[in-house]
Amino acid sequence: MPTTVFVVGSLNADQLLEVPAFPAAGETVLASDVLITAGGKGGNQAVAASRAGAAVAMIGALGDDAHGRLVRRALTESGVDTGWVVTADGTHTGTAVVAVEAGGENRIIVASGANARLTRRDVESGLAAAAPGDLVLLQLETPVEVVAHAARFAKERGATVVLNAAPAPADAGCLSADIDLLVVNEVEMRAVAVLVGADETGTGGRGEDRDTADTVLTTSRALDCVVVCTTGADGAYVNTGDRVVHIPAVRVTAVDTTAAGDTYTGYLAAALARGESDLPAALATASAAAAVTVTRRGAMASIPYADEIGEAHAISDTTGTTDTTCATGGTDINELTTKG
Repeated sequence: MPTTVFVVGSLNADQLLEVPAFPAAGETVLASDVLITAGGKGGNQAVAASRAGAAVAMIGALGDDAHGRLVRRALTESGVDTGWVVTADGTHTGTAVVAVEAGGENRIIVASGANARLTRRDVESGLAAAAPGDLVLLQLETPVEVVAHAARFAKERGATVVLNAAPAPADAGCLSADIDLLVVNEVEMRAVAVLVGADETGTGGRGEDRDTADTVLTTSRALDCVVVCTTGADGAYVNTGDRVVHIPAVRVTAVDTTAAGDTYTGYLAAALARGESDLPAALATASAAAAVTVTRRGAMASIPYADEIGEAHAISDTTGTTDTTCATGGTDINELTTKG
């Protein structure tokens, strides 16, 4: 059977507003344009994995409304199986208001809507076909207890579990031994590190890079999983056994950063599902895909297909990777498919 990426997560209709600058408290600013597109962390990552070449099944919830139909159509048109996307009665499709200022930075407000109605039964139905070799991708825009249940259910079937701990978790309930790979940005990583008691840098303060590398390694030890930490324009860090490797970002001029992290995570999931063993190389490809995404407007609409990232990937290949630390402990990347 072909390997499948199962994505359990949120589905939103994004209302994108372009503003010259973010408003201060009590201030009104005029948007130059508005765009309504399909989004949500789960949906974006499913589309990214599909456009990267993976077979993808989406498990989530939508309202019975025009926004729900828009999102479902966008998923289907990108090749995502929506057979396990349920329609929740009595609520609206998740909605995100995204303000994007000049330079591409964004601020996002989300109304969960149907995402909050996703249940354990929905997850079990969607993941019933998961098997060894498959990959289950999770985020934290659906109920945390459902996310934790999905991780456990997936591990019982021998699937690899990847958690994108975004938004940053408020407690450790979702940070279980069922996780094989944790994907976080700097803010999320430090929140996770505090929750699992891994927030000591412990190497004498040899600069910000070293500090990030140390936190990646200590968090990996605490959770017994591989940790990928993205740092925007500064690239990403990943532990490979007892080392932490830095993968530089691809330099581009950003227009809208809304779906950059989701593109990165979806492309990484697709690479792992294909059985790629060179994790730094897979992260370089994910970085190249995210670099294309930030040059476009919108969420799902901005995510590139694999054949669109060649030029950006060529740029990333010239930058190389850096071994930033060497210490004892950690989890080897080979354990992504063997951890019980």
